[in-house]
Amino acid sequence: MPKINDIIVIEGRGYDSNVYVFEDVIVDTGTGQNMDYILKSIKEAGCSVGDLSLIVNTHHHYDHVGGNRYLDLDVAMHANDAQALEEGDEDALLATMFGTTMDKMEVTRKLSEGDKIHNFEVLLTPGHTSGSICLYDGETLLSGDTVFAGGGFGRVDLGGDMGEMRKSLERLDKLDVKYLLPGHGPAVEDGSQHIKMACEISTGFY
Repeated sequence: MPKINDIIVIEGRGYDSNVYVFEDVIVDTGTGQNMDYILKSIKEAGCSVGDLSLIVNTHHHYDHVGGNRYLDLDVAMHANDAQALEEGDEDALLATMFGTTMDKMEVTRKLSEGDKIHNFEVLLTPGHTSGSICLYDGETLLSGDTVFAGGGFGRVDLGGDMGEMRKSLERLDKLDVKYLLPGHGPAVEDGSQHIKMACEISTGFY
């Protein structure tokens, strides 16, 4: 498994989000439909699932939280998105869009702007959902579905807001990002350039 700055990078299969692992944290867990692949990848990278203690979900959509139920770990998510997961709101979670169901799940740690996950700071970047977050350590940005390589950004027609997305992208554009590790697609270097492209593209949207 590739690593970027000691972060294990597991590219999503099928509808799964990408999964990232550092220290005792796993960021997003995919749909849960490919957990054998994810667990095998973690092991091949020299890490043990037994060493993990916390899931950080970048937002509450099923393709990022579906695998949570297969890991007996605490769950951290921004407070704005936690309610849907705790209530099992299948429409908000998009479980129905993926043709499945989603049980209620406790969010044991409600995140806020400025909280720390080891060396990473929690940045609230609404737009895709109201509680979408990124994690930033001054060099590496784990961006969830806020921004992708190549200037892409998360869709806003599933409970999101384009105005908020544009503001979030403009905020990220002010950061010095060497490595961009998005929720889908490839992890890339020169992250700031990809974010700048996303900002420019977003200005052409409604």
